[in-house]
Amino acid sequence: MSAPHEDVEEFAALLRRLKERTDRSYGSLARRLNMNTSTLHRYCAGEAVPLDFAPVERFAALCGASAQERLELHRLWLLAVAARQRPRTATEPTAVRDTAVEPTETARPEPPTQDGASQMSEESGAKDDPAPAPPPRPWYRRRRTLVTTAVAAALLATLGSLSALPSDRRSPADDPARSQAAGPSRTTAPGSPDHPSTTSPSPSTGTRSPSPSRSSSAEGTPAKPSGKSPAESRASSGNGAPDQPAASAAVPLTWTADSQVWAMGCGHDYVIAKPPRQVPPPPAPQDAGTWAGTQSAVHGRETNVRISVQGRTSTAVVLDALRVRVVGRADPAPGNAYAMDNGCGGAVTPRYFGVDLDIDRPIAHPVDGNDTGTPIPAMRLPYRVSAEDPEVLLVTARTEGCDCRWYLELDWSSQGRTGTVRIDDDGRPFRTSAIKGLPRYTYDTSARQWTPYD
Repeated sequence: MSAPHEDVEEFAALLRRLKERTDRSYGSLARRLNMNTSTLHRYCAGEAVPLDFAPVERFAALCGASAQERLELHRLWLLAVAARQRPRTATEPTAVRDTAVEPTETARPEPPTQDGASQMSEESGAKDDPAPAPPPRPWYRRRRTLVTTAVAAALLATLGSLSALPSDRRSPADDPARSQAAGPSRTTAPGSPDHPSTTSPSPSTGTRSPSPSRSSSAEGTPAKPSGKSPAESRASSGNGAPDQPAASAAVPLTWTADSQVWAMGCGHDYVIAKPPRQVPPPPAPQDAGTWAGTQSAVHGRETNVRISVQGRTSTAVVLDALRVRVVGRADPAPGNAYAMDNGCGGAVTPRYFGVDLDIDRPIAHPVDGNDTGTPIPAMRLPYRVSAEDPEVLLVTARTEGCDCRWYLELDWSSQGRTGTVRIDDDGRPFRTSAIKGLPRYTYDTSARQWTPYD
């Protein structure tokens, strides 16, 4: 029987040979396999072995492995899994004893077994040592101690800064005049169409990361505005108790959203209530937001939203679900439909979440992409992100019969906490209007004018 580390190394070596056949990086392959880049690299380096053969099989297919190579890969995978699960002895190399089979995507050191402890005790007695050294503290206890210390330090710093404030710096609740001057605040009571989660007001300064602030008391005293984004979040601890306004209650992820994304980078329609002679030529895609704003344009038939999500630290954050909330439906907006393209296309179709706004309860369905004939697996939630492993989500919402206003809710979980962030258009719902029955125009670059769309 071969040594465990030899079985694992043979499996990893075959993975590396298959990967070298392609011109793709670890990051590119990981995105297509729907896993983190670091996890794939650890598989190929022999530092971890997947417990399930499914990702290995998808990897082999992407690398163009033959049927014989897939059989060999399956045989080596079985040996590697068995090697990782084999009882560990004192003669095994340190590198083998420090890693294990990964049931998901991260390896965890295992505590010594009772047999291992007995063996260590016997060896120590044979060497006439006074007593065996105590085992090291488990990783989760060391991490819990560090987190507790960091939270306590943050609380002390917060209390110190509050006590150092001048007495005239009162909250809006202590000064009715200042509270009225601050204007109406956004709330997120459950059941409200525009505000899906129970959080505190958060002034809009851009479509960016969600505010972790919450109501400071049950009597309605407003919490201190975060000033970071129009999004709200409800967060709770693992036992269901509400979070305290401390550093540990901060939303562990950040996000940005861009709703001015054109299909294939060139195709899009806008509904504008102006005649063609008053509408300027189509802008470059990067200037679409400014152009649409000056023309009071509404997305016609389709809205593409590109969402970039990233953890604040290296701690993994799980994106559990993406939900759609329609807060308003009306007759299609009047005007003309102006096409930004004159016929365009591309060889790469990105994967995305498709949304049908015309049904009563729209759902974000994952849809596969295509790269010059090679399928790109759809992104399926749950999915993990961190500071080192960001992810981009593309949402395509369509309508054929309404002027729809909607936004998204992204559920997350991390270290026993859960929450929801609202993703909208700079504090306002996204808006998509049907163009069926409207006059449609395209821009003739030769005549430099808008002409009827053929």
